[in-house]
Amino acid sequence: MTSAGTPGRLEGKVAFVTGAARGQGRSHALRLAAEGADVIAVDLGAKIDTAPHTMPGPEELAETAEAVRALGRRCVSAIVDVRDREALGQAVGDGVAKLGRLDAVVANAGIAGFLPMTEIGPAEWKNMIDVNLTGVFFTCQAALPHLLATGDGGSIVLTSSTAGARGHANLAHYVAAKHGVLGIMKTLAKELAPHFVRVNAVLPTAVDTPMFQHDQLYRLYRPDLESPTVEDAIPSFKSVHLLDIPWVEVEDITNAVLFLLSDESRYVTGTALPIDAGKSQA
Repeated sequence: MTSAGTPGRLEGKVAFVTGAARGQGRSHALRLAAEGADVIAVDLGAKIDTAPHTMPGPEELAETAEAVRALGRRCVSAIVDVRDREALGQAVGDGVAKLGRLDAVVANAGIAGFLPMTEIGPAEWKNMIDVNLTGVFFTCQAALPHLLATGDGGSIVLTSSTAGARGHANLAHYVAAKHGVLGIMKTLAKELAPHFVRVNAVLPTAVDTPMFQHDQLYRLYRPDLESPTVEDAIPSFKSVHLLDIPWVEVEDITNAVLFLLSDESRYVTGTALPIDAGKSQA
């Protein structure tokens, strides 16, 4: 039940969220719980050396799980690498065994990196594709048997990006992965329609999380400065949007994810939903 005592939009559902330790993933997990869902939450809980941003540790995933339980919902959490298909399958299976079913999937786990094409090495390319594209593919594969076994439909939301719909300088590996995510979404929407399982994607612009807020990105946007700060970069961040903002908040993406998982979007499938302050039109 919600705080107002009325049933939540996901009452009685079970949702599987990857990258749940912090940022968008934690926000999604907590909002889905607040709307009545029990949660299977996974995260890598370690650093990937080619990612320029910080990454959460196991303790942050534990904090997410505790916060879900504080909302009165059950949570099964596990340290899992989305690049490990077998481990993902085990985590989802364990969660379904404890929570009883699976109704919703949010394939959110991802990394970022900002380099010119000529400076992207084999490790940078491989890690980006493996986490941001293959990880989404493995997440869907791990979840589908359980989602279909429920027998009464379901919803999958994949996290792509504005980079999934257009090119961006210094992001070739990221752009390639996020374009691929939309390919998975469009294909799964067709394959799963007979089962009334809907598949959609969200396309965020920059989101105010540690994956975005770091020195490498500030230098990219302000190459004229030796050690630019976030304040130095804000005018450049704003310049890519129609709306006069530098970034969106995690809650803005969560609002879209909740809509796509709920019955409010019961006939929406195969859709790429931008949450981008007009970036795709700028």
